[in-house]
Amino acid sequence: MPQSLAKVLIHLVFSTKNRYPFLSDKNIRDEMHAYLGGTCNELDSQVLKVGGAADHVHLLCTLSRNLTIAKLVGEIKRSSSKWVKTKGRMLTKFAWQNGYGAFSVGQAEIERVRAYITGQEEHHRKKTFQDEYREFLKEYGVEYDERYVWD
Repeated sequence: MPQSLAKVLIHLVFSTKNRYPFLSDKNIRDEMHAYLGGTCNELDSQVLKVGGAADHVHLLCTLSRNLTIAKLVGEIKRSSSKWVKTKGRMLTKFAWQNGYGAFSVGQAEIERVRAYITGQEEHHRKKTFQDEYREFLKEYGVEYDERYVWD
């Protein structure tokens, strides 16, 4: 009996609405990262690493054979936004930005990307999310219009 087999690795990046630092509390951030990872796993998209800073997240995961990237990201954002709003009065206005970045990762790059995601707090002491994101877009040759990247 034939099988359809695939292993597609993606690095997802998205920010909070207007890069507001909703995730500045380390405990909430850690809980959010765990929640995002659990949601990926439930969607048959094995999470390999989740990290980020006060205003954005990075996820390294496999992409389920049964989902589009848009469906995966949409479900991750929807469920995590709903969940985090129950975590306190300061989070009732929480929202993710509308867009996202999805970047392909080769098998040989997994450890490099994991290390990059692990070092986010240190990394963002020197560079803003917007500068980081522009570098990803340039590195991957993604054409974009600056007017529509940020919300």
